[in-house]
Amino acid sequence: MSEEMKSFTDLGLSVQLVEACEKMRWYSPLKIQTEVIPLALQGKDDVIGISPPRSGKAGAFVLPILQALLEAGPNLNTSFACVLSPSRDLVFRIAEYFQVLGSQFGVKCATLVEANDIIDQTNQILQQPHLIVGTLRQVFYHLRLTQGFSLARLKYLVIHEADLLLNDQFEEQQLNDILSIIPSERRTFLFSSTMTEKVHMIQRLSLRNPLKIDVSSKYSTVVTQLQQSCFMPAMLKDCYLVYILTEMTGRKSTVFTQTCGSAFLLALILKNLDFRAIPIISYMSQAKKLGALNAFKSGKFNILLCSEAARRGLDIPAVDMVINYNIPRDPNDYMHRVGWTGHVNAAISFVNPYEAGQLEMIERHTGKKLPVYPAPCENVLLWRGTVREAERLARKEIKESGWKSGGYLGDEEVKKISSLR
Repeated sequence: MSEEMKSFTDLGLSVQLVEACEKMRWYSPLKIQTEVIPLALQGKDDVIGISPPRSGKAGAFVLPILQALLEAGPNLNTSFACVLSPSRDLVFRIAEYFQVLGSQFGVKCATLVEANDIIDQTNQILQQPHLIVGTLRQVFYHLRLTQGFSLARLKYLVIHEADLLLNDQFEEQQLNDILSIIPSERRTFLFSSTMTEKVHMIQRLSLRNPLKIDVSSKYSTVVTQLQQSCFMPAMLKDCYLVYILTEMTGRKSTVFTQTCGSAFLLALILKNLDFRAIPIISYMSQAKKLGALNAFKSGKFNILLCSEAARRGLDIPAVDMVINYNIPRDPNDYMHRVGWTGHVNAAISFVNPYEAGQLEMIERHTGKKLPVYPAPCENVLLWRGTVREAERLARKEIKESGWKSGGYLGDEEVKKISSLR
């Protein structure tokens, strides 16, 4: 694709769609869109698109599918396209793109996700939508149990963020079952941030002689200006966190943890120390997650603590600093954590002696050695007494609330950690 091609019009999109893009403030295509959209508009081949998180992959399939819907005109059929995405948050975001960009064309879109009203989802299906956007499990559920729901006339299948899609053998079987009942004469678009063995497996199952577009450049576009490691004893991690956040006072930061319990506890510790911190964990309802995220985006809070399970698919805004409180076990998760947070100025990964091997894997994956963040132990230890008292109060609050890691986070718990002190 020529480097001079800068506009959506140049890519072959209709005037109506270009105008819709401008209303969304999409004024020029991103790299993955520039490469994929012309191929997708040719209407022939399956396509694989590999591109970093937050690089425009959704637009690379939303726009060609809407163009195909426009061109179908009076012959427009229901269940024209189905998008499988790994999380609720991504499903809602993709559905919003379809609905906003396609609003003037009368496009109908159904969103199928877990924990939403099943009756409402069934009613959406009965409206005979042109587009189905959902998680794998929920699309499979409705195909199996909702009378009248069929993808027998499907023209497009999109597998979005394929490297995050399958988490167990049960989901692999569900994907196989869906692929077995949809038309073989269809077009399939597969998009992923990384080309893992799991993605290769999905490719073999679902695509035929695909054209592959890879603009990831080994993740050079999401490598932060400054990625660092910070070595410490495991028992002092919370003290190091407080020290660094104090040194970086006022910066908008995201702290990633491995577990919900850790994110929840750290949020309370930081609140007890007068930091403006709020957690997002998987046991929060969708409404509570979005409320917390919007409070962070608005600036009411400047520190977001996010558990690994809750992170997947969240549209986390650009921040000044990312802290990996628990260094990821998978280098791809490391890249996703950095990538989802937009344009990051600094990323610091906490490493205890037992995690040195994980750091080495990340360094091999990124092709660069992470320099050490300067955090003098004697300065960190000055915080030890203060942090331990804040931890004691936090654990007392958790005990009094009756919440346990693994339990649903209700309104009172959310209110407790969301209220400014």
